[in-house]
Amino acid sequence: MRVCVRNLSVHYQTPGGEDLPALGPVTFQIDSGTFVSLVGPSGCGKSTLIRLIAGLQKPSRGEALLDETVITDPLPSVALMFQDANLMPWRTVRDNIALPLELAAVEKAQRYAQVEALLPALGLTDFALAYPGELSGGMAQRAALGRVLIQKPEVLLLDEPFGALDALTREQISFDLLRMWTQQRQTVLMVTHDINEAVLLSDRVLVMTARPGQIAADVSVALPRPRRLDHIYSDLFTHTAQAVREAIAL
Repeated sequence: MRVCVRNLSVHYQTPGGEDLPALGPVTFQIDSGTFVSLVGPSGCGKSTLIRLIAGLQKPSRGEALLDETVITDPLPSVALMFQDANLMPWRTVRDNIALPLELAAVEKAQRYAQVEALLPALGLTDFALAYPGELSGGMAQRAALGRVLIQKPEVLLLDEPFGALDALTREQISFDLLRMWTQQRQTVLMVTHDINEAVLLSDRVLVMTARPGQIAADVSVALPRPRRLDHIYSDLFTHTAQAVREAIAL
């Protein structure tokens, strides 16, 4: 499913009645099945842009579309994952992951079967009956990722999903995400502050300016797939990351 953003902008009113531009105008397109990362300085509107595409916020001007459908409200084909796992502490890992299916009235045996099929890819096979309080931060994020992927979305929006994790855990989960994305090929837009992560995972990296955020650069990533950790030592990786870093500094 293609994501198209056209002249999208957000303005807020200050208590004094002044117009405060927060985002845009922003225009770009993400082709179906591609992985795109969004980087830029804090406060530039990255999370706002994610919420607009998710249908959780209305733009002041412009529009966001999935294929030819203008986004006005949340859509079942779009899933959103935040930095905080937000697991329900009274539910097991299995029941947390199965929650979207339960809300969709999927029969219990069927939703448990779907969860069991997903657990190995998440590295949570032995933790199906554990509670969130018994999990490490990385395991909790894996469960949160499973809760998103169980919906089989066509578009996956990730807002700093691994930002609170240590470097090693973040790296491991990133590659788990890539492995599952390779199988399902959702259209992905991921917000991150980590330039190396953006380059290693993505087909393109969109660089935003300071507020009001606009697209300063659209950097293609020509690294071969499947991606491997040793790609970070290649000249191509270094040059691509440098191009992203220089665009942020403009």
